[in-house]
Amino acid sequence: MFPPRFAYQAPRSLEEAISLLGSSGDYAKVLAGGQSLVPMMKLRFASPDVIIDINNLPGLDYHRAGPDGSFHVGALARHADLEWSSLLGQTQPTMAAAAPLIADPLVRNRGTLVGSLCHADPQGDWAAVMIALKGQVVAQGPAGRRTIDMKDFVTGPFETALAHDEIAVEAVVPPAQGARKGGYLKLERRVGDFATCGAAVALETGPAGDVIKAGIALCGVGGATIDAVDAADALIGQPLGPAVIDTAASLAAGAANPGSDHRGSADYKRHMVHTFVTRLLTSPNAALDASMRTAA
Repeated sequence: MFPPRFAYQAPRSLEEAISLLGSSGDYAKVLAGGQSLVPMMKLRFASPDVIIDINNLPGLDYHRAGPDGSFHVGALARHADLEWSSLLGQTQPTMAAAAPLIADPLVRNRGTLVGSLCHADPQGDWAAVMIALKGQVVAQGPAGRRTIDMKDFVTGPFETALAHDEIAVEAVVPPAQGARKGGYLKLERRVGDFATCGAAVALETGPAGDVIKAGIALCGVGGATIDAVDAADALIGQPLGPAVIDTAASLAAGAANPGSDHRGSADYKRHMVHTFVTRLLTSPNAALDASMRTAA
């Protein structure tokens, strides 16, 4: 199937892109990697009047550490850039674990982290990772820039807090207060599939091994990405012992709200959430090994 007719714009500056977005009404879409938007247009699930292609915008293809220890990913940084980044592997274990599990190599070569966040698919990997990391999205519009906490950015399935004339220009992970640990695991029917369920864990530990900051987020098990706040809070202030891990995993499974479908029953998906969170907390950096990709 072919998409319906649309106007195509390829601005050369961010200011021009924002102006075009504002003048195009509510039926304009921003194109970065296009790995979600183009298939939806071909299936006519999305029918924008205007496509604003931002691939010609300079200076948005970066990922870098800030002087304060924060981590910044520009809107045109590709999944593959992150997958092969030595900087990511050294400083961001949860992101490094997720990067090679995003779709397949073809998608990773063109798709972008920020674009994935803006797509807001309930099965999307990066939204879970960024929520677990207490990340933020920087949006720019006619009035300038604003920062949106990731937990507030995704407002529902395929819906975000972006105004119609704003472009997400950057994702930010705040600086760590302790030693950063974590990982990401997903259940998929085959390599490159959407997540039947996915779990992201991000921890920061003090010198004695006690958890001083924690985030746990889930994808594929509800109508939107789930911030398992109670599960994360159960870890704070204590070392990771078996009883603490089981409590957090049980709370995470309880936060899941999956439906039964051809991918599995709701009980099965909750069981997998418990299993993944337990595995990630038992060996917090083990998921850096891409061989831990789990297929159904």
